[in-house]
Amino acid sequence: MTGSAGTNASDAPLDLFVIGGGINGVGIARDAAGRGLSVALCEKDDLAQGTSSRSGKLVHGGLRYLEYYEFRLVREALIEREVLLESAPHIIWPMRFVLPHSPQDRPAWLIRLGLFLYDHLGGRKRLPGTRVVKLRDGVEGEPLLDQYRLGFEYSDCWVDDSRLVILNALDAARRGADILPRTAFTQARRVDGLWQVTVNDAQAGRRDYYARVLVNAAGPWVNTVIDTVDGSSSARNVRLVKGSHIVVKKFWQGDHAYLLQNTDKRVIFVNPYQQHYALIGTTDIPHSGPPESAEVDPAEIEYLIGTVNRYFRQALSVDDVEHAYTGVRPLYDDQSDNPSAVTRDYVFDVDAADGQAPLLSVFGGKITTFRKLAEHAIDRLKPYVSNAGERWTAGQTLPGGDLPDADFDAFLRRVMQSYPWLDQATAMHLAHAYGTRIDALLDQAKCIDDLGVRFAATFYAREAIYVVQTEWAKTADDILFRRSKHGVHMTLAERRAFTQWFKAKFPVIVASES
Repeated sequence: MTGSAGTNASDAPLDLFVIGGGINGVGIARDAAGRGLSVALCEKDDLAQGTSSRSGKLVHGGLRYLEYYEFRLVREALIEREVLLESAPHIIWPMRFVLPHSPQDRPAWLIRLGLFLYDHLGGRKRLPGTRVVKLRDGVEGEPLLDQYRLGFEYSDCWVDDSRLVILNALDAARRGADILPRTAFTQARRVDGLWQVTVNDAQAGRRDYYARVLVNAAGPWVNTVIDTVDGSSSARNVRLVKGSHIVVKKFWQGDHAYLLQNTDKRVIFVNPYQQHYALIGTTDIPHSGPPESAEVDPAEIEYLIGTVNRYFRQALSVDDVEHAYTGVRPLYDDQSDNPSAVTRDYVFDVDAADGQAPLLSVFGGKITTFRKLAEHAIDRLKPYVSNAGERWTAGQTLPGGDLPDADFDAFLRRVMQSYPWLDQATAMHLAHAYGTRIDALLDQAKCIDDLGVRFAATFYAREAIYVVQTEWAKTADDILFRRSKHGVHMTLAERRAFTQWFKAKFPVIVASES
């Protein structure tokens, strides 16, 4: 039906139509569907293709935000840290961070005060607290230069960011939401008290939806969407800040991470990544062009390498960079002169003048607080969707996250006992990626040969087929870099071989994307 106009699946209008398939959009869709609202969500590309797959992969309170007196945001994020840990312990897990003390950057008393607040603002329960580290006495100090003798160790959490998006979309769909990736929003206008929302599906062509409320969760494109909505405007603006990361081979022993202070008062994370790598970031660079035009600048790479080389014995160079990526963060424009000082809090703008159908636009936010953002968004919309139920997402697990006592290690042992023919690395990967959904993925498999073609160390055809069937994957890159990180470990030849297999296995999908 390319080129023809379609309508909602039923004659009844939707309660919500959500624009944007990043973490905020899918979080809002999930929350709304769980409250009994009818919901559709469109995303012009793949789910999590933008900022939500290009983050620092952390669920954290934001230690440095304390310097900007963002106490409410830090408290909310610290509380959410443990809520999210219990909701998805397969893709979120604790990580210890070592902060070497650099006296010329911040005095020790200030760091101690900040970490004391960090330990106590959010009612920490599961995560261990801060401790002082004598860097010359332990493994934490071995890779550091001799001048760094004192450090502090504290807790935060790691997250597989793109899978967090997918799991929220899965849960939203399970609760009745219609998830529409690769479906571009083209325009919206108010008609007879409703929104008429026009989208362009890559396969089905133009379709119209009708909804009581329109939610603009387009992230870096939030102002672009407002400009495309007939009769709408906003005094608020999004400020685009580019954050880039580099990936190098891991150069220290242990599973802890490092937080490095820099001379410009910024901090840089150096985190274990995908077993054998280190993820280093991030930068804060104003971005003025279209969000999709952002690229990693050589100066950003030099900045990150320079920060690392201030602290570590093993000096890095540009030649050590295996991979780099950048994400454009849609921060609420609070008129701060310093990009690092721009608030990471979120703001809602509701356009419902003269009793018209409301448009809610989301400005700002961070991955850690997406659940609270979604909860607050639906609460804000209750005057317009009075049939919305009560808050429900706190204490509810995401798909695959229903591990007994949120204990991943015990769950992994169960997986190894249930599937003794899986090697430990493959079992670990599948348990982390799919949690209790692993049983559906491995359905009726009795030996490793039942998983089909092996594309890389822990990557088999069975997994690729499963994510196509259940997680909206439509291209090789969807699978290699968003549904998984297999592509990070694969050679160029291996990626090409998988792409060729994928095109032969799913020619209809591939044809629709060409």
